Amino acid sequence: MKCTNVTRRIFLMGNAAAMSVCATGSIPSLVRMGYRSPNEKLNLAGIGVGGQGGGDVANCASENFIALCDVDWNRAGKTFDRHPNAKKYKDFRVMLEKEKSIDAVTISTPDHIHAPAAMAAMAHGKHVYVQKPMAHSIYETRKMTEAAQKYKVVTQMGIQGHSGEGVRQLCEMIWAGVIGPVREVHSWTDRPGKVWPQGIAKPLKAETPPDYLDWDLWLGPAPERDYNPGYAPRSWRGWWDFGSGALGDMGCHLLDPANWALQLGPPTSVECLRQDGKNDQTGPNSAIIHYEFPERNGLPPVTVTWYEGSIEPPRPKGIKKNVFEWGGTNGSYFVGDKGCIVCGPNGQNPHLVPEERMKDFTYPEPMIPRASEHHKDWIQACKGGTPAGANFNYSGPFTETVLLAIPAFRCEGKLLWDADKMKFTNNKQANQFLQRKYRKGWSL
Repeated sequence: MKCTNVTRRIFLMGNAAAMSVCATGSIPSLVRMGYRSPNEKLNLAGIGVGGQGGGDVANCASENFIALCDVDWNRAGKTFDRHPNAKKYKDFRVMLEKEKSIDAVTISTPDHIHAPAAMAAMAHGKHVYVQKPMAHSIYETRKMTEAAQKYKVVTQMGIQGHSGEGVRQLCEMIWAGVIGPVREVHSWTDRPGKVWPQGIAKPLKAETPPDYLDWDLWLGPAPERDYNPGYAPRSWRGWWDFGSGALGDMGCHLLDPANWALQLGPPTSVECLRQDGKNDQTGPNSAIIHYEFPERNGLPPVTVTWYEGSIEPPRPKGIKKNVFEWGGTNGSYFVGDKGCIVCGPNGQNPHLVPEERMKDFTYPEPMIPRASEHHKDWIQACKGGTPAGANFNYSGPFTETVLLAIPAFRCEGKLLWDADKMKFTNNKQANQFLQRKYRKGWSL
């Protein structure tokens, strides 16, 4: 890869902000709504404000929160206390109907609520910050990407590392040809591990929901099932009805550097090479997922292999240490014709291996504009600034790639993917996992 192509590539893929304007032809809607100064505060609302959601609200505390919504008022209590003037709701649909002065919404619910909440907010003309993964299914993700363009709202997916320095340094190393054309990427996580349980083959025993939790609203569009604390509030991620396992959690962070640096686009195939503890209720205890990407924009075909749980990727040629020793329990390495780069889960601290290659190494001159903190990047975009870096034009197609692994977990063999038609061409059974049937009373 030659440096003369770097500027073009930044605007093709790396600079999501520039791509967003080109794709939608839109300007940030607050400008059209009459906002005169970036110093004016947004009227924000939060949907899902306990746990991770509390952190997202805190990171937007420079603005004016006028409404907060959560189905579990006990878990949301600390956030409620920090914003005593914000009106409290349990149903986001009611909040969006009543609170007409909301400008933008943070959405930090379990995965299965992301799309219904985001689609409702965008239909009301609200800008949205949605935690990763963007949605629970590929169909939902595609609809959200289209809706953002239709309603011309400002969007951001919560992959905080995308706004960081490390991923930019990684991109610049690869674009400068430091390791030559990249042929392989290996990414790994220790999740689920002890963070949440998986490999559970049967629904959990029915228990009575606590008074402070609206279990029916928590289920939302998901299939009916009895409450158990093994689902909510913390362990939902491993259950297919609610989450998308380790890939939905860490894959959106770990695979983002490869997606950006290598301009991946949609893969041609995805396959589960191994899984331990396969069942129909939850994700497995450990697994290996293999993606194949075609030649694109003059770049060679590349494979991306994902490892989760207790499975470690193979040791790169010439590397004496195992990957966990030099990469940590969550990381990636890139194999090019001229060497190997390893980085942390969000592209942090990219460095050449073996370590002695870093002795006299100087990082390439910065080529990508540096971003502010991820939430601030979105807030600035809402106020008329440059579109946010992980806006849906970037994170939508990327999330689709991540979520392609879910059908691969459920169906054996290599699945051939046609992104334009949004279907697998060689396995009809796998296509049923691209979209889910909503429970009565729920829709996009």
